[in-house]
Amino acid sequence: MKIIHVLCSFTLCIYQISTAQVDSNIKTPTEINYTLETVVANLDIPWGMAFLPDGSMLITEKKGQLIHFNNGVKTVIGNVPEVLARGQGGLLDVCLHPDYSKNGWIYLTYSAKTGEDKTSNTTLMRSKLQDGQLIDIEILYTGSPSTKTSHHFGSRIIFDDKGLLYFSIGDRGEHFVNPQDISKDGGKIYRLKDDGSIPEDNPFVHQADAKKAIYSYGHRNPQGMTKHPVTGQIWENEHGPQGGDEINILEKGKNYGWPVISYGINYDGTILTEKTEMAGMEQPLYYYVPSIGPSGMEFVYSDKYPEWRGSLLIGSLKFQYLERLVLSENKVTYREKIMADIGRVRNVKMSPDGYIYVAVEGQGIYKIVPKK
Repeated sequence: MKIIHVLCSFTLCIYQISTAQVDSNIKTPTEINYTLETVVANLDIPWGMAFLPDGSMLITEKKGQLIHFNNGVKTVIGNVPEVLARGQGGLLDVCLHPDYSKNGWIYLTYSAKTGEDKTSNTTLMRSKLQDGQLIDIEILYTGSPSTKTSHHFGSRIIFDDKGLLYFSIGDRGEHFVNPQDISKDGGKIYRLKDDGSIPEDNPFVHQADAKKAIYSYGHRNPQGMTKHPVTGQIWENEHGPQGGDEINILEKGKNYGWPVISYGINYDGTILTEKTEMAGMEQPLYYYVPSIGPSGMEFVYSDKYPEWRGSLLIGSLKFQYLERLVLSENKVTYREKIMADIGRVRNVKMSPDGYIYVAVEGQGIYKIVPKK
């Protein structure tokens, strides 16, 4: 039986829940203390966002466009590699090098078209931007083998405090083949140096037949990843099947269990696995039943949102809201809906100006502005 303690503030009642795994536990605030400002309108599927030093924005459209948004003007960047925009594939995440102002490197992930037979896999590249064109394109990693499946590409990019790059590739629909096999790509989080070379202390760098770029494995389809602003740890969220979406803190060389253990079932209602835990496999920090379809992930660390500071934000594709989670000692104690019924929330980012920006499919990008 769940024990609920109620603590009331001036603006809303906050519920601290001892265990919270079911979507019915999420709350809708009775008082909305923010407004939404449309920053970029008329976007299809804005997958990734990155903020340039001059305050402008790079936006990936899944269909294959990289957009530069500056002072209300959208410009389509040229020389973007061809993507196979099919199913969940397309132009995916975008991320700036931590020293972008000095070196100009921009990182992109996309479903690379690898042949006339419509096969593809997730590719990580870097390039620079000059006169509205990508230049100096370098392919850093491509998952293999390519496949005709059109789902579970991942794919987020984040840098840690040491300047190492992490990115995700989903299991590509081959869940009984890829995630548990470190000799295969798919169902993994990868860690590289900024130039695509392998860090000497990667967990499987000395293991024969292993993919040396792997940082962790046993993942299904990670579509959210962020760095904790205090600890520097890399957090990720990933889609489960029907139920069993997860939030994890990534650790080097760890196995996160998919598909051997899971809190979800098959889409047709049949049992995928009867195991929810096993020795040598990590438990999620939090899991969702039913699935919310998580995408995008960001910690709130700006003083512009004092009541939210320290919260974790995650977009929900399935239920079409932005979720705010309150954490205490890495346990979820409270959940609430932000931007309820807004649409399929694909991404959430905090910009250098301290505001939260949210990308919504079929609409555009909103800024959350606190009421004064």
